[in-house]
Amino acid sequence: MKILIVDDEAPARSRLRDVLNDIDPSLVVVGEAADGEQALRLAAQTRPDAVLLDVRMPWVDGIQAARELARFPLPPAVIFTTAYDEYALEAFEVSAIDYLLKPVRKDRLAAALRKAERFTEAAWKMLEANLPDGQSTRSHLCIHSHGDIRLIPVDAVLYFRAEQKYTTVRTLEGETLIDESLKCLEEEFRASFIRVHRNALAAISHIVALERLPERGMTLRLKGIPESLEVSRRHLPAVRALLKQLAKIGEDA
Repeated sequence: MKILIVDDEAPARSRLRDVLNDIDPSLVVVGEAADGEQALRLAAQTRPDAVLLDVRMPWVDGIQAARELARFPLPPAVIFTTAYDEYALEAFEVSAIDYLLKPVRKDRLAAALRKAERFTEAAWKMLEANLPDGQSTRSHLCIHSHGDIRLIPVDAVLYFRAEQKYTTVRTLEGETLIDESLKCLEEEFRASFIRVHRNALAAISHIVALERLPERGMTLRLKGIPESLEVSRRHLPAVRALLKQLAKIGEDA
């Protein structure tokens, strides 16, 4: 079995490696990562069978990393390891994923690895459905490209636009494609994006102005890019209401 160890503390990673060696010297540690971003990159490169994943980490935490691992073509089994017990332990257990409190004991880890050998796609779907509600909104988008992983901060996204089967993600650096629907993105990021057209969501924090076109219609100008987004007649009232609200907040500040 190939295993990836993910923990922001080097001593914790070293201990897990030692415990794995005690359980079975034939277990292969394919890499170690100190945060969720490194974990996703290494997982894409090494394709582990199981990931020992800390929950609280900087940059991209374990819950976010687990959600992105679920999108892999062949998701690895995930065994959460953490010093904190306030998460929904039952949710992980009913999903056939283990949740081990530090210091991780040899017998508990051995039992978790036996579960990992029986891990299935159905178990992943159950896990996703039962992850804690408070962790549902991602801080980064995970882009899979030619066997590599790239993370885009959601705060850096100017707009999402539906393009046939894919969705374009626009940042100041350019465009990239993801295979997530606009509807799902709108539901997840409704606090920071507004629907301006049936095929587009605009980042509220990047809106500069609502402008009238010479021929007819309205467009939304965004910070730092030359193109603008068409605002449909259906969504125009909501956009205007938002801009009035933002202007009032600015006046009161």
